[in-house]
Amino acid sequence: MKKVLCLILLTSSAVMSQVKPTDDNNKSDIRYSLNPSGSHYVKFTFINQAWFRLNDNNPGTTVLTDPASQTFDIGLRRTRIQLFGQITDRIFFYTQFGLNNFNKTNGFPGYNTVGTPSNRKVGAFFHDALGEYEVQRKGNNFIRFGGGLTIVNGLSRFSQPSISTIMTLDVPIFAQATVDQTDQFARKLAIYSRGQVGKINYRISVADPFPIETNGAVPPSLNANSVFAQKKHKKQFDGLLIYNIFETEDNTTPGYMTGTYFGKRKIWNIEAGFIAQKNATWRKESVDTLYSNMNLWSVASYLDMPLNKDKGTAVSAYLGYFHMGYGKGYLRYNGSMNPATGTTLPITGVSGTQGNAYPMFGTGNVIYSQFGYKLKDGLLRSHGTLMPYASLQKSDYERLRDPMILYNVGVNWLMKGNNGKLTLNYENRPIYKNSTIANELQKDLRKGSWILQYQVSI
Repeated sequence: MKKVLCLILLTSSAVMSQVKPTDDNNKSDIRYSLNPSGSHYVKFTFINQAWFRLNDNNPGTTVLTDPASQTFDIGLRRTRIQLFGQITDRIFFYTQFGLNNFNKTNGFPGYNTVGTPSNRKVGAFFHDALGEYEVQRKGNNFIRFGGGLTIVNGLSRFSQPSISTIMTLDVPIFAQATVDQTDQFARKLAIYSRGQVGKINYRISVADPFPIETNGAVPPSLNANSVFAQKKHKKQFDGLLIYNIFETEDNTTPGYMTGTYFGKRKIWNIEAGFIAQKNATWRKESVDTLYSNMNLWSVASYLDMPLNKDKGTAVSAYLGYFHMGYGKGYLRYNGSMNPATGTTLPITGVSGTQGNAYPMFGTGNVIYSQFGYKLKDGLLRSHGTLMPYASLQKSDYERLRDPMILYNVGVNWLMKGNNGKLTLNYENRPIYKNSTIANELQKDLRKGSWILQYQVSI
């Protein structure tokens, strides 16, 4: 018996000595191969973005009916899991499940001065669920068709962002033009085609917008300013063309576009996109109900490339011009993961002005830019490196006397790239009040917000 045991131990030791102790650490993802080459596979990913925020609230803000000039809150900006894979050479599927904007007020979407019962346990949902078929492939060139619930979109790269690779703390949400109005957190029920033809990457889609009545909030009443219509629903058409001057970008998952590559690729793109929908909004003029078409388009340039490959330094930049044509007088306030539930100083003609909200969406024109610089690898030795950044948004909306100027400055501590990242961000936003001119808002003062985000992803 002792001889047998010794033989087993010696055999095990010999086998183990042939296995490199770093084999498991070389795996960069959770993947199950469906064929020997690994070209057919199923992959699983996870991301969690936790926010720790100190916010100077807008005037009149209340939290669960209590006055609050300042709040500190903890929340989950995004928690997501993805399951996707290449089943055959031509068949691809993609699903994503998770929740967004989960903090202590998340369970009170309809909260008022009396108090509306709700449920904090119902926030998670399917973001994406789709299938694709590749009709042609030659080298890096390909053409695919797909359909389902998808973020494949028009307008810009930030209308379909890869949230795990965002360079700034958050994306410019105005570019997700119909978010949670006639879509599901920027996703739409759509049929689409996407592909790479030479240096041109394209995506086009036809979407069936959700009725505004199903977004979980009371629809805005028909008034003199355009709001999303509750009748005469039409299909939505989206398109985006990207010209790749240098390398092409990753096209594995449908829609999602990388925020920054940390200089791992040499990318410079010029893009143009649009979203169009007939009778998307309506308004009241005298006794008549008038419908407006939604016509949104943008042109932009994106740059992400190494500066010194030996040191690992890199630069990332974006500049875009957006024409946002929702209809006469359209204006919508929004605040990411708003820490507040109400206000004692409402602004005429708009809702949701409490907490950290500002006029994020509106009819008019927007210029958005961002810039980041990745410092050398190993700057903090085994603790990674840093990437400072800044962003600026200037929105000239019809109903604002003064442009809406929003800026963010921050720094990413890249402990392990995007897999382990700590971001400190300061956001400064304008506050508006009713103007002496009817149906117009004028700038009053400015407020700020400090946010610390810890991101873990795999």
